[in-house]
Amino acid sequence: MDLYCVMGNPIEHSRSPWIHARFAELTGQTLDYGRRLVPLDGFADAVAAFRADPAGAARGCNITVPFKFDAAAAAQHVSERAALAQAVNLLAFRDDGVHGDNTDGIGLVNDILLNAGVALQGRDVLLIGAGGAAAGVLGPLLDAGARRVVVANRTLAKAVSLVQRHAALALRHHAEIEAQQLDTVNGTFDVVVNGTASSLAGGAVPVAASVLKPGALAIDMMYGPAAAGFMTWAKEHGAVPRDGLGMLLEQAAEAFEIWRGVRPPSAQVLAELRALIAR
Repeated sequence: MDLYCVMGNPIEHSRSPWIHARFAELTGQTLDYGRRLVPLDGFADAVAAFRADPAGAARGCNITVPFKFDAAAAAQHVSERAALAQAVNLLAFRDDGVHGDNTDGIGLVNDILLNAGVALQGRDVLLIGAGGAAAGVLGPLLDAGARRVVVANRTLAKAVSLVQRHAALALRHHAEIEAQQLDTVNGTFDVVVNGTASSLAGGAVPVAASVLKPGALAIDMMYGPAAAGFMTWAKEHGAVPRDGLGMLLEQAAEAFEIWRGVRPPSAQVLAELRALIAR
Protein backbone atom coordinates (compact mmCIF):
# COMPACT_ATOMS: atom_id res chain seq x y z
CA MET A 1 0.00 0.00 0.00
CA ASP A 2 1.30 3.48 -0.89
CA LEU A 3 2.36 5.44 2.19
CA TYR A 4 1.96 9.16 2.87
CA CYS A 5 2.20 11.27 6.01
CA VAL A 6 2.18 14.76 7.42
CA MET A 7 5.32 15.93 9.25
CA GLY A 8 5.42 18.72 11.80
CA ASN A 9 5.96 19.77 15.39
CA PRO A 10 3.40 19.85 16.97
CA ILE A 11 1.41 17.38 14.89
CA GLU A 12 -1.15 15.60 17.08
CA HIS A 13 -3.84 18.17 16.19
CA SER A 14 -3.53 17.60 12.42
CA ARG A 15 -6.68 16.64 10.54
CA SER A 16 -4.71 15.70 7.42
CA PRO A 17 -4.93 11.90 7.97
CA TRP A 18 -8.72 12.07 8.15
CA ILE A 19 -8.89 14.36 5.12
CA HIS A 20 -6.73 12.18 2.89
CA ALA A 21 -8.44 8.99 4.02
CA ARG A 22 -11.78 10.55 3.03
CA PHE A 23 -10.36 11.77 -0.29
CA ALA A 24 -9.12 8.23 -0.99
CA GLU A 25 -12.50 6.73 -0.10
CA LEU A 26 -14.40 9.12 -2.37
CA THR A 27 -12.02 8.70 -5.33
CA GLY A 28 -11.45 4.95 -5.07
CA GLN A 29 -7.75 5.28 -4.20
CA THR A 30 -5.86 2.93 -1.88
CA LEU A 31 -3.31 4.50 0.45
CA ASP A 32 -2.19 4.82 4.06
CA TYR A 33 -1.68 8.31 5.50
CA GLY A 34 -0.35 9.04 9.00
CA ARG A 35 1.18 11.67 11.27
CA ARG A 36 4.88 11.97 12.12
CA LEU A 37 6.17 14.13 14.97
CA VAL A 38 9.57 15.43 13.89
CA PRO A 39 12.26 16.68 16.30
CA LEU A 40 12.96 20.37 15.73
CA ASP A 41 16.52 19.56 14.63
CA GLY A 42 15.72 16.32 12.83
CA PHE A 43 13.77 17.06 9.67
CA ALA A 44 16.23 15.66 7.12
CA ASP A 45 16.62 12.46 9.14
CA ALA A 46 12.83 12.11 9.43
CA VAL A 47 12.36 12.35 5.66
CA ALA A 48 15.16 9.84 5.07
CA ALA A 49 13.65 7.42 7.59
CA PHE A 50 10.21 7.66 5.98
CA ARG A 51 11.62 7.11 2.49
CA ALA A 52 13.52 4.05 3.76
CA ASP A 53 10.30 2.08 4.24
CA PRO A 54 11.34 -1.57 3.69
CA ALA A 55 8.59 -2.15 1.14
CA GLY A 56 9.54 0.97 -0.82
CA ALA A 57 5.97 2.21 -0.51
CA ALA A 58 6.59 5.78 0.69
CA ARG A 59 5.26 8.16 -1.96
CA GLY A 60 5.21 11.57 -0.33
CA CYS A 61 4.42 13.76 2.64
CA ASN A 62 2.86 17.03 3.61
CA ILE A 63 4.93 19.46 5.65
CA THR A 64 3.56 21.79 8.30
CA VAL A 65 5.12 24.18 10.81
CA PRO A 66 7.97 24.73 11.40
CA PHE A 67 9.61 22.76 8.58
CA LYS A 68 8.54 24.40 5.30
CA PHE A 69 11.92 26.02 4.71
CA ASP A 70 13.68 22.77 5.69
CA ALA A 71 11.55 20.92 3.16
CA ALA A 72 12.60 23.32 0.41
CA ALA A 73 16.23 22.53 1.18
CA ALA A 74 15.52 18.78 1.19
CA ALA A 75 13.99 18.71 -2.31
CA GLN A 76 16.15 18.05 -5.37
CA HIS A 77 13.49 19.50 -7.67
CA VAL A 78 10.97 22.25 -6.85
CA SER A 79 8.02 23.73 -8.69
CA GLU A 80 8.07 27.33 -9.86
CA ARG A 81 5.69 28.42 -7.11
CA ALA A 82 7.74 26.66 -4.44
CA ALA A 83 10.95 28.22 -5.75
CA LEU A 84 9.39 31.67 -5.55
CA ALA A 85 8.20 31.05 -2.00
CA GLN A 86 11.42 29.24 -0.99
CA ALA A 87 9.06 27.15 1.13
CA VAL A 88 7.65 23.68 0.51
CA ASN A 89 4.62 21.99 2.06
CA LEU A 90 4.55 18.91 -0.15
CA LEU A 91 7.19 16.34 -1.03
CA ALA A 92 6.71 13.71 -3.71
CA PHE A 93 9.14 10.79 -3.92
CA ARG A 94 9.81 9.88 -7.55
CA ASP A 95 12.37 7.84 -9.46
CA ASP A 96 14.51 10.92 -10.14
CA GLY A 97 14.50 12.17 -6.55
CA VAL A 98 12.47 14.26 -4.13
CA HIS A 99 10.16 16.83 -5.69
CA GLY A 100 8.94 19.81 -3.66
CA ASP A 101 5.84 21.91 -4.23
CA ASN A 102 3.80 24.47 -2.34
CA THR A 103 0.02 24.10 -2.35
CA ASP A 104 -0.69 26.56 0.49
CA GLY A 105 -1.28 29.54 -1.76
CA ILE A 106 -3.64 27.93 -4.22
CA GLY A 107 -5.39 26.36 -1.24
CA LEU A 108 -5.97 29.77 0.32
CA VAL A 109 -7.06 31.35 -2.95
CA ASN A 110 -9.48 28.53 -3.77
CA ASP A 111 -10.99 28.76 -0.29
CA ILE A 112 -11.49 32.51 -0.64
CA LEU A 113 -12.93 32.30 -4.15
CA LEU A 114 -14.91 29.06 -4.05
CA ASN A 115 -15.87 28.48 -0.41
CA ALA A 116 -16.05 32.02 1.00
CA GLY A 117 -17.34 33.45 -2.27
CA VAL A 118 -15.10 36.53 -2.12
CA ALA A 119 -13.42 37.91 -5.24
CA LEU A 120 -9.75 38.88 -5.10
CA GLN A 121 -9.61 40.74 -8.41
CA GLY A 122 -8.85 44.39 -7.73
CA ARG A 123 -8.82 43.96 -3.94
CA ASP A 124 -6.37 45.22 -1.32
CA VAL A 125 -4.84 42.41 0.76
CA LEU A 126 -2.84 42.49 3.99
CA LEU A 127 -0.65 39.44 4.55
CA ILE A 128 0.54 39.24 8.16
CA GLY A 129 3.82 37.38 8.49
CA ALA A 130 6.74 36.44 6.26
CA GLY A 131 7.46 32.88 7.40
CA GLY A 132 6.89 29.64 5.52
CA ALA A 133 3.09 29.87 5.56
CA ALA A 134 2.96 33.45 4.31
CA ALA A 135 5.69 32.87 1.73
CA GLY A 136 3.60 30.19 0.09
CA VAL A 137 0.53 32.36 -0.46
CA LEU A 138 1.92 35.66 -1.74
CA GLY A 139 2.39 34.52 -5.34
CA PRO A 140 -1.09 32.97 -5.72
CA LEU A 141 -2.70 36.10 -4.23
CA LEU A 142 -1.02 38.13 -6.97
CA ASP A 143 -1.99 35.56 -9.61
CA ALA A 144 -5.61 35.85 -8.42
CA GLY A 145 -5.67 39.55 -9.31
CA ALA A 146 -5.15 41.37 -6.01
CA ARG A 147 -4.61 45.08 -6.72
CA ARG A 148 -2.33 45.67 -3.74
CA VAL A 149 -0.65 43.31 -1.29
CA VAL A 150 1.13 44.51 1.82
CA VAL A 151 3.35 42.02 3.65
CA ALA A 152 3.66 43.04 7.31
CA ASN A 153 6.16 41.35 9.58
CA ARG A 154 7.79 41.99 12.94
CA THR A 155 11.22 41.65 11.31
CA LEU A 156 10.94 44.02 8.37
CA ALA A 157 13.94 42.56 6.52
CA LYS A 158 12.15 39.22 6.09
CA ALA A 159 9.11 40.95 4.60
CA VAL A 160 11.35 43.00 2.29
CA SER A 161 13.09 39.83 1.06
CA LEU A 162 9.77 38.13 0.36
CA VAL A 163 8.44 41.16 -1.51
CA GLN A 164 11.59 41.51 -3.59
CA ARG A 165 11.35 37.90 -4.75
CA HIS A 166 7.80 38.57 -5.96
CA ALA A 167 8.47 41.97 -7.55
CA ALA A 168 8.57 40.65 -11.12
CA LEU A 169 5.34 38.71 -10.64
CA ALA A 170 3.62 41.79 -9.21
CA LEU A 171 4.82 43.86 -12.16
CA ARG A 172 3.46 41.26 -14.57
CA HIS A 173 0.05 41.55 -12.93
CA HIS A 174 0.21 45.37 -12.62
CA ALA A 175 -0.16 44.98 -8.86
CA GLU A 176 1.31 47.01 -6.02
CA ILE A 177 3.35 45.08 -3.47
CA GLU A 178 5.23 46.38 -0.44
CA ALA A 179 6.69 45.40 2.90
CA GLN A 180 5.75 47.14 6.13
CA GLN A 181 6.61 46.92 9.80
CA LEU A 182 3.99 44.91 11.66
CA ASP A 183 3.19 47.48 14.33
CA THR A 184 2.87 50.41 11.91
CA VAL A 185 0.80 48.99 9.05
CA ASN A 186 -0.56 51.76 6.83
CA GLY A 187 -3.87 51.51 4.99
CA THR A 188 -7.12 49.56 5.05
CA PHE A 189 -7.76 46.23 3.39
CA ASP A 190 -10.53 44.13 1.85
CA VAL A 191 -8.87 40.87 2.90
CA VAL A 192 -6.59 40.32 5.90
CA VAL A 193 -4.70 37.03 6.17
CA ASN A 194 -2.94 36.06 9.39
CA GLY A 195 -0.01 33.85 8.45
CA THR A 196 1.87 34.17 11.74
CA ALA A 197 2.13 31.69 14.58
CA SER A 198 0.51 34.15 17.00
CA SER A 199 -2.72 32.16 17.07
CA LEU A 200 -0.96 28.86 17.68
CA ALA A 201 0.89 30.40 20.61
CA GLY A 202 -2.25 32.03 22.00
CA GLY A 203 -0.86 35.52 21.41
CA ALA A 204 -2.70 38.74 20.71
CA VAL A 205 -3.73 39.79 17.20
CA PRO A 206 -0.59 41.40 15.80
CA VAL A 207 -2.20 44.35 13.97
CA ALA A 208 -4.58 47.18 14.84
CA ALA A 209 -8.26 46.89 13.94
CA SER A 210 -7.87 50.01 11.79
CA VAL A 211 -6.52 47.81 8.97
CA LEU A 212 -9.99 46.33 8.42
CA LYS A 213 -12.32 47.85 5.85
CA PRO A 214 -16.00 47.50 6.84
CA GLY A 215 -17.04 43.94 6.03
CA ALA A 216 -13.47 42.84 5.27
CA LEU A 217 -12.73 39.13 5.10
CA ALA A 218 -10.30 38.24 7.92
CA ILE A 219 -8.71 34.79 7.66
CA ASP A 220 -6.47 33.02 10.12
CA MET A 221 -4.45 30.21 8.54
CA MET A 222 -4.95 28.22 11.74
CA TYR A 223 -8.20 26.48 12.58
CA GLY A 224 -10.00 25.25 15.67
CA PRO A 225 -9.15 26.79 19.07
CA ALA A 226 -5.92 28.27 17.68
CA ALA A 227 -7.91 30.58 15.39
CA ALA A 228 -10.55 31.58 17.95
CA GLY A 229 -8.84 34.74 19.17
CA PHE A 230 -8.28 36.17 15.69
CA MET A 231 -11.81 35.33 14.58
CA THR A 232 -13.35 36.92 17.69
CA TRP A 233 -11.26 40.05 17.08
CA ALA A 234 -12.39 40.20 13.44
CA LYS A 235 -16.07 39.83 14.31
CA GLU A 236 -15.88 42.45 17.07
CA HIS A 237 -14.50 44.96 14.58
CA GLY A 238 -17.02 44.45 11.78
CA ALA A 239 -15.11 41.98 9.63
CA VAL A 240 -16.17 38.56 8.36
CA PRO A 241 -14.09 35.98 10.26
CA ARG A 242 -12.86 32.77 8.67
CA ASP A 243 -10.52 30.09 9.94
CA GLY A 244 -8.00 28.09 7.95
CA LEU A 245 -9.96 24.86 7.67
CA GLY A 246 -11.06 25.60 4.11
CA MET A 247 -7.49 26.45 3.15
CA LEU A 248 -6.36 23.17 4.71
CA LEU A 249 -8.91 21.23 2.65
CA GLU A 250 -8.09 23.01 -0.59
CA GLN A 251 -4.31 22.69 -0.26
CA ALA A 252 -4.82 19.01 0.60
CA ALA A 253 -6.96 18.55 -2.51
CA GLU A 254 -4.19 20.06 -4.61
CA ALA A 255 -1.63 17.77 -2.97
CA PHE A 256 -3.84 14.71 -3.47
CA GLU A 257 -4.17 15.50 -7.17
CA ILE A 258 -0.40 15.93 -7.53
CA TRP A 259 0.22 12.58 -5.85
CA ARG A 260 -2.66 10.54 -7.25
CA GLY A 261 -3.71 12.31 -10.47
CA VAL A 262 -7.32 12.59 -9.24
CA ARG A 263 -9.10 15.71 -7.97
CA PRO A 264 -11.12 14.95 -4.81
CA PRO A 265 -14.43 16.73 -3.95
CA SER A 266 -12.96 19.24 -1.50
CA ALA A 267 -16.16 21.22 -0.86
CA GLN A 268 -18.01 18.06 0.19
CA VAL A 269 -15.21 16.99 2.52
CA LEU A 270 -14.96 20.49 4.00
CA ALA A 271 -18.65 20.39 4.91
CA GLU A 272 -18.23 16.94 6.43
CA LEU A 273 -15.19 18.00 8.45
CA ARG A 274 -16.88 21.11 9.81
CA ALA A 275 -19.83 18.97 10.89
CA LEU A 276 -17.46 16.46 12.51
CA ILE A 277 -15.62 19.16 14.45
CA ALA A 278 -18.88 20.75 15.59
CA ARG A 279 -20.08 17.56 17.34
